[in-house]
Amino acid sequence: MNPNETQKRRLPDYLKRLFTIKAMSVILIIALLIFGVIGWNKYLSLDNKTTSLGFENIGEFATQAAYCTTVNTEEAAQNIWGIEIPFTQSKYTYSYDSIIKAGFDFSQITWSVNEEKQIIRVTLPPVRILSHEIDLDSFKLYHEAESIFRQVTLDEHNAALTQMKKTAEQSAINNGLFEDAIQNAKTLLYGFFSQQYDLSQYQLEFSEQ
Repeated sequence: MNPNETQKRRLPDYLKRLFTIKAMSVILIIALLIFGVIGWNKYLSLDNKTTSLGFENIGEFATQAAYCTTVNTEEAAQNIWGIEIPFTQSKYTYSYDSIIKAGFDFSQITWSVNEEKQIIRVTLPPVRILSHEIDLDSFKLYHEAESIFRQVTLDEHNAALTQMKKTAEQSAINNGLFEDAIQNAKTLLYGFFSQQYDLSQYQLEFSEQ
């Protein structure tokens, strides 16, 4: 057999293998480029996404507590045509300690970022009393005068306790309970935002609903 004829038969097989290797290389490069673009875009989207700052899932959160001692007086007497009958009066004077907590529903806080002016605006929901617990062990009795003709009923006692709680809450509010709760909430939120933003560059502005 002529050697030239053998070389001619083998040349197409060599070219076939060469073309196959080149085609696989091209496919591999294209696959890497596609993967790289998708992966890079995914990375960019995750990098630019604002994540939860933590406070959004807290719910109700007490930011200030007031400890109060409230003195209450309950009185009852027999009446005839609006006139109090002597020696039928019952009277109790006592006090209870209580804990009043005020705060916010943190899930209702809204905020936005102005990147151009580098301002973060935060809107707080209304501050409110979250709980009021009376310490029953703190009961102190200062005066007791009970008449067999007219005793204080359970309904009257419950109404007196309800009024006592309202008095204690109003006293706590008058002494700055809500103002302190708002200030403490702002301090907590400052900490949350400082985890995501450089607050030496951004200005944090608060407003209330």
